[in-house]
Amino acid sequence: MILALSVGPCSRASQVADLFPTVSPEIVVREARLEDCWEVADTHCSSFFPDYSFPLQFVLRIDRLLAMLSRFTIPNGCRRTFLVAVIGSTVDQTFYIGSEDFKIGGSDGNLSLNRGNVAGILTLDTDANFLPRKGPLRQRRTGIAYVSNVAVRERFRQKGIGKRLVAKAEAQAVSWGCRSIALHCDSSNPGATKLYKGQGFKSIKIPEGANWPHPKTSPDIKFNFMMKLLNTPNTT
Repeated sequence: MILALSVGPCSRASQVADLFPTVSPEIVVREARLEDCWEVADTHCSSFFPDYSFPLQFVLRIDRLLAMLSRFTIPNGCRRTFLVAVIGSTVDQTFYIGSEDFKIGGSDGNLSLNRGNVAGILTLDTDANFLPRKGPLRQRRTGIAYVSNVAVRERFRQKGIGKRLVAKAEAQAVSWGCRSIALHCDSSNPGATKLYKGQGFKSIKIPEGANWPHPKTSPDIKFNFMMKLLNTPNTT
């Protein structure tokens, strides 16, 4: 499932996420760490491909794992991060092994062992791969963060985790200087549509005959493109 945001009234979700990064003693929304990679891959595949069995399910998890590691090879000037909602983990429950002097892809060499479980995931970037290009030269659009790969493990659904992930994504996008946030939402998923509209996102009508990019999935899946203006200093 891929999220979609829409241009509409600015909400205070990003402000709340900034004030309360740990949204409850039981649920922490933060950037993914190296040791989260396998759980993130497993959450992604079990949510989007629940009927796949071994060995395909294992191959898909490896593919997703490699996709996460690709965050270190994004286009020049672009940003990307993976957010996770962790259940049953706080700062006090995390300890570290390694040295701060050792760097991996821009991250320090500390390896934290987290006792919590990854319950939800979200990818945020400014690659603009799924945004319409600008002008006759088809230039990459800037200032727009894109949300994708939003998933919550089945046993943790209906607990507001999706909303918390989106709120944190908004706060991150604001910190990157983005003026809006966008995504594609599966039009056959009323739960996701309700979530995003409830967060203030609105559908953007694609001009007739326009060939806007969209996620490459099954040809049977139709997407709504959605955007939302962010409450940044430039929009107030």
